[in-house]
Amino acid sequence: MKKRKILVTGASIAGPAVAYWLARQGMEVVVIERAPEFRDGGQTIDVRGAGRTVVQRMGLEEAIRANDTGEDGIAFVDENNETRAEIGVDAYAGEGPIAELEILRGEFGRLLIEHSQDKVTYRFGDSIEAIEDDGRQVHVRFAQGSTETFDWVIAAEGIGSHSRNIVFGDEVKRRNLDLYTAYFTLPRGPTDGNVMRWFNAPGGLCVCLRPDNLGTTRALMSFQQPPSGYEKLSLDEQKAMLKEKFGHLGWEVPRVLSALDDTPDLYLESIGQVKMDRWSKGRVVLVGDAAYCASPISGMGTSLALCGAYVLAGELGRHADHADAFAAYEKIMRPFVDQAQSVPKFAPRLASPHSRIGISIGYAVLRMASAPGFKTLLKPLLSPKADAIELPHYQMPD
Repeated sequence: MKKRKILVTGASIAGPAVAYWLARQGMEVVVIERAPEFRDGGQTIDVRGAGRTVVQRMGLEEAIRANDTGEDGIAFVDENNETRAEIGVDAYAGEGPIAELEILRGEFGRLLIEHSQDKVTYRFGDSIEAIEDDGRQVHVRFAQGSTETFDWVIAAEGIGSHSRNIVFGDEVKRRNLDLYTAYFTLPRGPTDGNVMRWFNAPGGLCVCLRPDNLGTTRALMSFQQPPSGYEKLSLDEQKAMLKEKFGHLGWEVPRVLSALDDTPDLYLESIGQVKMDRWSKGRVVLVGDAAYCASPISGMGTSLALCGAYVLAGELGRHADHADAFAAYEKIMRPFVDQAQSVPKFAPRLASPHSRIGISIGYAVLRMASAPGFKTLLKPLLSPKADAIELPHYQMPD
């Protein structure tokens, strides 16, 4: 049988994961990434449920554990840094708001690349310029000017996937959750411990400080507003906008805003979901956020990426016809995706109430979250159903 040659676009989580599984089956895999070099750091992600099963099958669980952020739980604090409610990592057996395995996105991406780079070719600083699918092969022209031919192309990019948009055009639908979130890194301070601190302020404003394993602190700032183009502003304009929206707040917000001036990694996004009626077209297929972003609110992004990569690669190895493989991949993954995307539009308002009374009620509810009598009631809200899929076992060469 002819050795298949596959192009994967995107070197974050889904891309290196699907590349690993395809290479395990003896396929020739090339992964391209638009960024000029590997992007380290990033925010904390969790590895839970079926996603954890995938990394166990990859032999990566202990490596992830060795790079764990060390986050022990969440403390919901007021303006005086007094804890008003808290949820420990063990409150829901490690599958609640804080998972047992927490790792920085960049650290996890690095592990995935290192785990596959002996069998996978990684090329940074390039992207797809044009795609022509003639029914037998896919001819790809790259931004750097070269042209290559592949059997299949797998787009494993983010919510705004450029490669996906080239192929699917206006088939891409986005469900906006009317929420903006900014992420960045700041120096570790004397009040930063091993617990994530969550501060809510009237108006639906939220600031979180999370520990990492690199001696710094990860900041998250959220405000509720329909898409307004902030994500398209320059970095300086985004920093000025954040200072305007959060500048009147107390707690540790002045420290956080001051750190904005020198942070090397500010990233602002309009939170939403990707809705697609189909995830493949001809010899091009989507995986991860490019196909079915569920949003950070769902707590399911990493699990969807890992499971989707595993199932897609497994079905391509199982079927002689790629069309049958793509159909099987979607049949297995679609129910899992639909459940992950069932995030109510009002979820941001529940997490960050607009009034002081709402914030106080939220504290009261959260204080009950660890009480035995309320765990069953609150678990659907606080514990993503990341194991709601039966992963097939695929035959893989040793």
